[in-house]
Amino acid sequence: MTTRPDSTDIQPVVLAGGVGTRLWPLSRALYPKQIMNLTGEKSLLQQTLDRSIDVSGGVAPWIITGLEHRFLVKEQIHDDAFFKSGGLIIVEPCGRNTAPAVAAAAFWAKNQAKDPIFLISPSDHIIRKGDRFKEIVLGKAKELAQDGYLVTIGIQPTGPETGFGYIKKGKEFKAEAFIEKPDRSRAQEMVASGDYFWNAGIFVMKASTFLEELRRHAPAIYGAVDEAVKNAKREGPFLYLDEASFSRSPEDSIDYAVMEKTDRVAVVPGDIGWSDVGSWKALWEIGEKDQWQNVSYGDVLQKDCKDSLFLSTGRLIAALGLEDMVVVETKDAVLVTTKEHSQKVKEIVKDLKQNSRDEAIIHKKVYRPWGTYETVDIAPRFQVKRITVKPGASLSLQMHHHRAEHWIVVKGTAKIQRGDEVILLTENQSTYIPVGERHRLENPGIIPLELVEVQSGSYLGEDDIVRFDDDYGRS
Repeated sequence: MTTRPDSTDIQPVVLAGGVGTRLWPLSRALYPKQIMNLTGEKSLLQQTLDRSIDVSGGVAPWIITGLEHRFLVKEQIHDDAFFKSGGLIIVEPCGRNTAPAVAAAAFWAKNQAKDPIFLISPSDHIIRKGDRFKEIVLGKAKELAQDGYLVTIGIQPTGPETGFGYIKKGKEFKAEAFIEKPDRSRAQEMVASGDYFWNAGIFVMKASTFLEELRRHAPAIYGAVDEAVKNAKREGPFLYLDEASFSRSPEDSIDYAVMEKTDRVAVVPGDIGWSDVGSWKALWEIGEKDQWQNVSYGDVLQKDCKDSLFLSTGRLIAALGLEDMVVVETKDAVLVTTKEHSQKVKEIVKDLKQNSRDEAIIHKKVYRPWGTYETVDIAPRFQVKRITVKPGASLSLQMHHHRAEHWIVVKGTAKIQRGDEVILLTENQSTYIPVGERHRLENPGIIPLELVEVQSGSYLGEDDIVRFDDDYGRS
């Protein structure tokens, strides 16, 4: 991999800050769809990284993500050479949409006296025709970017989708207008006219061109992100943007902040086998169908069903006589809807958040940088969890004001700091952590450590944690 892109090189920038609410209950705020293996052995993010590296000729991407997802993103990268050769995870302290995210990458390049051509890609899209995509980016898109255009790849519409943005064709490669998520009637008119593309959210542009247009059309974003990058802190593979500065940036998309206002936009048509996998209907469209046009994942038994999607993560789904339906099962939630209504699943997530329901945020199995925990049982004043700690990993040195904990090791070896003592436990051994006692759990072995934790006390929330030391920089 190369490490010093100049004005003729492609520098991939991958946007990995979304939460995929329309794929609830599978995608959740703390475990979003780009991390999942929805369409193959690799996650959507891993597929995007592979594709970006191929197009750029080996240049490691810069990935932009949020604070909560940074360790999930890092775990997706299994090649140590990725970070040694210039790969970077830019961490946003708060979500501000795509315009500030791209600005952060552009200012990072500027501060290193570089002006590469960015290939900006969402982390959660599918592109089946990789060779054609590479040809378009390295051909006309790169040529137009070198001439000072902000280039977007336009997708030929196959129907009047209301969940996509549209781009109106102008003369030659110029874009005449952007229309963001029209109603169905307007979408039907645009598709029928043949003058519009879907906006895939994939851009090719010089970093300096974007900053020039951002400064002209969104100066508040320009100023806040400039300061956030100048005051950023580098810790290993992470670049932490300054919170005070970045939080002052207006929240806006690259389309609204720049593309709809500038006269330097070009659109290159792209028959690249694209899908944003943005709804359950979209997953059905790209899935492998049986003779009745059903797509099934997991433990599914269906009779007299057609044109439907069934996805089980564990329990049996038994379906009878359904048509054009979506049924998705997880351990703590089941979604049943029609394919046509699948774009509106985010409204369910909004209601869950308003009612402070955990199902909007986390799964029963929660991922942490040191491993996972899964709630097995919960009732007033007690909770049972299954905890898995990766080899060599350690939880923070912490204490709880309101709960005590019993730990029973069922696999591996646990190194436990409890107050001033350090003990080793192996399978079928246990210990007790009193309320208010400082403690730490570590896996010193070479296999995953698995234990059962029984919590008891007046309050069992995850916010009852006081951290004194943490390997992952969490407060």
